[in-house]
Amino acid sequence: MDIRKAIYTTNAIESLNSIIRHATRKRKIFPTDDSVKKVVYLAIMAASKKWTMPMQNWKTAMNRFSIMFEEHVTKYF
Repeated sequence: MDIRKAIYTTNAIESLNSIIRHATRKRKIFPTDDSVKKVVYLAIMAASKKWTMPMQNWKTAMNRFSIMFEEHVTKYF
């Protein structure tokens, strides 16, 4: 389960898309294109403050990867 959790939490593109969707769904109508850009920018900036945190359970997941896929993982470490 740690491996699956680590993989799903590392998908940065889906995370970014989710943040943008969440910010734009709250507001049904935008008066100008600039207002959309500002909302998206502010949402990304607010979320980027959280991205500096280390990934949870990554060490456990890497240990499992090295056991399950020893020949592939060990050549990178």
